[in-house]
Amino acid sequence: MYEVSDIRKNLKIQIDGEPYIVVDFQFVKPGKGNAFTRTRLKNMITGNVLDRTYKSGEKLEPAQLEEHPMQFLYAQDGMYHFMNTENYEQIEMEESQVGEAKDYLIENLEVNVLFFNNRPIAINLPNFVELEVVETEPGFKGDTVTGGNKPAIMNTGARIQVPIFVNNGDRIVVDTRTGQYVERAKK
Repeated sequence: MYEVSDIRKNLKIQIDGEPYIVVDFQFVKPGKGNAFTRTRLKNMITGNVLDRTYKSGEKLEPAQLEEHPMQFLYAQDGMYHFMNTENYEQIEMEESQVGEAKDYLIENLEVNVLFFNNRPIAINLPNFVELEVVETEPGFKGDTVTGGNKPAIMNTGARIQVPIFVNNGDRIVVDTRTGQYVERAKK
C-alpha cells in the first residue's frame, strides 16, 4: 500500500478496480487543519481524467500492472500486432490503445507493453528511435545562417521539425518523449 506522501507524477494506483496514473499533484498545508494532497488522475484504460483529494494518513492501492518486453510486428486495419520476446505469443492492440506511440512504431522495434488483468493497456517506447525522412522541402545552400527548422514527414507518418540540412531519405534520431529531432543517425 502507498501512503499519501508517496504520491508523485506517473505513480500507478488502483481505484475501484481500475488502473490510474497520477498526471499532476499538489501538496497543500493550510494554516489551520490537516494537510492534504490534490491529485489529477488519468484512467489508463479509458483515458478519463478525475480529480481526487487525499488527506494525510490515507492509503492508496498500487495498480497490479505487469510489463512484458515485446516486439512490434506490423499494423493492419487499425490493429497493431506485437510478439512477446520471451514466449513468442502474439497480441494485438487497437489504435486507440496505442495512441501517439503509433508515430514512432517501426517494424521489429522493441517496446514494453503494460498489462492490467492480462489485458494490454499501454506501450512504453524506448526514449529514442531512428526514423527515415520521406518528405521535406529541400534545403538551400547558404540558408543555414538563421539555423531554422522545417517540417518533415517520417516513414511512420509522424510530422517533426528538422534542421534545414536534413533531406529526403536521411535517417534521423527522434526523442519519443518530446517528438523532437535529436541528431542524424549514425551509418
